[in-house]
Amino acid sequence: MHRLILSALVAACLAPLPGATLLNLSLDDMIQKSTAIVRGSLQPTSAAFRGAMIYTHYQVQVTNTYKGAPVRNWDVAVPGGVVNRVQQAVAGAPMLTAGKDYLLFLWTSKTGLTQVIGLSQGLFNVSSNSSGQLMVSRGATSETMLNASGQIMTVSTIQMTLAQMSSRIQTVLAGGSGQ
Repeated sequence: MHRLILSALVAACLAPLPGATLLNLSLDDMIQKSTAIVRGSLQPTSAAFRGAMIYTHYQVQVTNTYKGAPVRNWDVAVPGGVVNRVQQAVAGAPMLTAGKDYLLFLWTSKTGLTQVIGLSQGLFNVSSNSSGQLMVSRGATSETMLNASGQIMTVSTIQMTLAQMSSRIQTVLAGGSGQ
């Protein structure tokens, strides 16, 4: 009986828990901390293990560069994916749709792996509004977010014209505050 209870406790402790806790990044934080900010569409290319983690790689066809060296393509890795029938899901990871237009705040690690900064925080959809203006938007996240003091906070939707976003990026990169 004791072994059964002990086995159940061990199994419960080892079971993966859904969810993630992320440090909330303001728009200005993402602008400053990103290695590159690009607009483009993407296609999934492969998924591979990197240590114990699976990453799905996407080839981003860049149409505009707002920060960083101008390049035509970026290899962007998103945590999670499927390799040899092993599936790994990562809470908070961005959900990307092939061929869709995005504004991506990218960060490249010292090992050369480029990812969307702050998981889904650095991913904005690009679309046209009823007046034909290009808009960028990011929905509120369902993941638990913490501020710099470690307090839980709610993150709201961000929406603005692409021209406003471009202006904000340039202002922050020039040393000003976009807020």
